[in-house]
Amino acid sequence: MDAKDSIAPSLHEPADPSAIAPALLDWYDRHRRDLPWRAKPGETPEPYRVWLSEVMLQQTTVVTVRPRFIAWTQRWPTFADLAAADEADVMAAWAGLGYYARARNLLAAARVIAAEHGGELPRTEAALRGLPGFGAYTAAAVAAIAFGARAVVVDANVERVVARLFAIATPLPAARPAVRAATDAITPEHRAGDFAQAMMDLGQAVCTVRRPKCLLCPLNAHCAAQASGEAERYPIKKPKPERPHRHGTIFWLTRDGVNGREVLLVRRPDTGLLGGMRALPTGPWQDTQPGVAGAPVDADWCALNVQVSHGFTHFTLDLALVTGEAHGKVEATGEWWPIATLGEAGLPTVFAKAARAAMGMEAG
Repeated sequence: MDAKDSIAPSLHEPADPSAIAPALLDWYDRHRRDLPWRAKPGETPEPYRVWLSEVMLQQTTVVTVRPRFIAWTQRWPTFADLAAADEADVMAAWAGLGYYARARNLLAAARVIAAEHGGELPRTEAALRGLPGFGAYTAAAVAAIAFGARAVVVDANVERVVARLFAIATPLPAARPAVRAATDAITPEHRAGDFAQAMMDLGQAVCTVRRPKCLLCPLNAHCAAQASGEAERYPIKKPKPERPHRHGTIFWLTRDGVNGREVLLVRRPDTGLLGGMRALPTGPWQDTQPGVAGAPVDADWCALNVQVSHGFTHFTLDLALVTGEAHGKVEATGEWWPIATLGEAGLPTVFAKAARAAMGMEAG
């Protein structure tokens, strides 16, 4: 079945879908963003950099990713370099980017690529799907951008552009099959990678979530939502359910070490939230404040007048912060880290917030 035929009849198909790709690519050739992972005109894309950028950019902004990408590729410039890296170093380098399973999958995929694929990415979308962390989006994006294959690439920016082009009235996420079919209908056989990046650039700079710049859009003559005067209405989304709220306690346990003040860090379990990351000890996260339940040692804990709040995908969290001093031969599971170099431990954002609060109270 032709991709156009699979688009739901309730959609408002542009008068000439075949005109969309040429208009967009012409705009892209003049307005493309200069990004450190993007090949310049006439250059061959580097698959490692394409893959790394696509993983880093999932749920993370370009502004945040740009310096982290540069630092990462200076430290691990190839698949082989990353494959040989220590997992703790990789997780620490990822700290602050969130969704830490992505970092574990990066390392796992690099090791498979080095061991089983001669240090090179497979070139087909189907083969890429067999690598750790390669879902439908990542496989399609890498196949199109790195290797020029025709693949249907749909991220949040593309989803918004296409929902407006076709005025897709079905709310998300139920609309995603229709969005994918519509994207398939307008994806060209040639320059599919440039087309995907052009759609992303258009969504980021012109077809924005709020106040889209329709007058500047190279596709405004083809856009059903713009023609209706309701571009900002699309894509239609169901109201998000309220996220559960949880409470916990973070333990700031310190001692005098050989080289100055130290704080106890632990390694979180490999599976689960923030898996494998260094962290401050914490008790259970639950519906009510747990006090000092789950403390790493028995100590005279002192509660600070500080609350650390953080939002995860599926819940929000308020954490009390308590401090204690380790005297003598206190047996504690974990590692004692110099407070002066705590920034090098790669703590996830929520624990970095708590550390800054605790150090601020100590300094005060």
